[in-house]
Order: sequence, then C-alpha cells, then structure tokens
Amino acid sequence: MKNHPTIAAEIQDERYHVADEAIYDAFFLVLKEKDLEKITVSDVIKRAGIVRSTFYNHYENIPALITAVEDKTIQDIFSLMETFHPKNDKDMCKSYFLTICNYTLTNPFLATLLGSPRVDAFFEKMMTMFHRYVSQVTQSTTASLHSKEEISYLIACAIGSTLGVLHKWTRDNFQLPAETIADILTQSFIAGVLPFLS
Repeated sequence: MKNHPTIAAEIQDERYHVADEAIYDAFFLVLKEKDLEKITVSDVIKRAGIVRSTFYNHYENIPALITAVEDKTIQDIFSLMETFHPKNDKDMCKSYFLTICNYTLTNPFLATLLGSPRVDAFFEKMMTMFHRYVSQVTQSTTASLHSKEEISYLIACAIGSTLGVLHKWTRDNFQLPAETIADILTQSFIAGVLPFLS
C-alpha cells in the first residue's frame, strides 16, 4: 500500500524539524565548551547524533547556522517585546525587563554574542527588525505631544540602552543578579522614556 502524499509530507516535515532541533541543541551544547569561532560541523554532528549530509540539508556551513541562530534569537526577543504594552506600572515593566535578563542569562548564544566581534552585525540586524517593530507600534499611536518620528527615536533609545546594559552585564560575567539589572532598566525606562510615550 502506498503512503498518502499528505501523510508522507507531514512525516518528512516532522523529521526535518526534529533534525533541526537536534542541530540547534547540539550547537548550544558545543558552545558551552568551545569559542564560537572554533565550532566545526564535526562538533555539531557528533553532538546531534546525525550524519554530515543531514547537517548540510539544513545549513550550508557553520556561519549559516550561526546566522540562523542569530535570527531565532532576535525573533525570540521581539516576540517578548510584542507582548509588552508600556504603561506606568513599575511591576509590569520590571517583569518585562526581568524576562529579557533571564533570557540573556539562560541563552548561551546571546551571552557569547554580546561579548564577541560579531555583536556589531547582530546589532545591525536587531535595529533593522526594531525599525519594523517601531513602524508597527507608531502606526497605532494616538495623538500626543510628539510626532511618530520622535516616538520612534524614544523607543530606539530604550532598546539601545537595554542592549547596552545587557552587553555590559554579559562582559561583567553576570556579576549582578538579574533582579538588579531589571531594576536598573525599569528605572531608566520609567523615568526617561515612558513619560514621553504617555
């Protein structure tokens, strides 16, 4: 009996997804042991328990994998941002910033990236995505004392300062607790940016 084309496609999609997850998981495990620039395809496939051809069905090489992981990291951060609707509520702001701090603390790739020479390219991607995000947010902004362009700069200021703090925190090897960093970011946002967005 022949497989139904839809069922075969679903099985193929599931296998692809499972292999992709194995590659990601293996990459993160290897990253705990080796510098980003020293990771090889052999390292990843050994940890993932896959053959080389499976890796190459997903990614051209390690730089392509790193680019995909960067893109996923950016998507994760922006998914967190899109659930946050700023109001003058310190607890809600702190909850948001604590989520980002904990994401940074538990994401070895982001922590490594923030301290690596690749960080400039990452920030450029981040700002491109951020520009799209700002455009969406300012489309629905109600009338205020500030133009949409001014508001986009204020939001850029908030994101830039957040990334700067996370970069410093990473370079300081997470010496301060996530709660403290979230407090600093919350105070900065509530005192410096939120009044202009209200």
